[in-house]
Amino acid sequence: MTDPDVREAIMTATYEALCTHGYTDLTAQDIADRTDKSKSLLFYHYDSKEDLVADFIDYLLERHDEHVEAAAGEPPVERLATFLDLFLYGPDDTDQTSFHTAMLELRAQAPYNDTYREQFQKSDRRLQATLETILEDGIESGAFVDHDFEAVATLLVTLVNGARIREITFEDDDYLETLKATAVDRVIDDILADGVELPTDPRTDGPFEPNEKLGSRADSRAETTNGLDDEHDSSSHDDESASSDDSADDHDEGTQ
Repeated sequence: MTDPDVREAIMTATYEALCTHGYTDLTAQDIADRTDKSKSLLFYHYDSKEDLVADFIDYLLERHDEHVEAAAGEPPVERLATFLDLFLYGPDDTDQTSFHTAMLELRAQAPYNDTYREQFQKSDRRLQATLETILEDGIESGAFVDHDFEAVATLLVTLVNGARIREITFEDDDYLETLKATAVDRVIDDILADGVELPTDPRTDGPFEPNEKLGSRADSRAETTNGLDDEHDSSSHDDESASSDDSADDHDEGTQ
């Protein structure tokens, strides 16, 4: 993938398609429909649906890193509150629920798929490292008392992962909110320094927000059309796209 605008367009379309169809029912055509282009374009850039989705996970990790860096100057307690708020979201956040349902489907493929397993291992390590940095920064700044930040980070990441699986599986709308309140009461309050309180209304455009990572959907749709048209104005790309039309259906059927 050489054109970042084209990749951005495909990644936005992949996100929307995953939210709508989930992973199991996702097809290349579902993604192509959100770019107003044929799926042969996708197979010009990716060998299979698996390759495309693996790149989508990489894309999310890249965005995560960008926003972690951008938020580095925020107070650690604010960054911790944002983490909890965005991962333990409320019952009315339909996009978050749909996205995490699709990612749970995808994560379930990891034991049988080396590519996905490696991507999720990398994702979990990145999330753990981010949280450890927040907690360590808080200790150094005096916002948090001295504690085993690696152990607390492991506990919170495990809590978040387990909570989302349970909420998605049992459709218990109140579960995440109850768990968040319990985590604050039993874990977070114990590490806050005297006089420090966890913000109750943190930024929601922080380094963990999937929607924010992908930008405005309307803007992305406009960029998609322009970016993909530009990509295929060249004769070499047109020839490649045309030659892949006949095989696109076979690719799609083989990767669902």
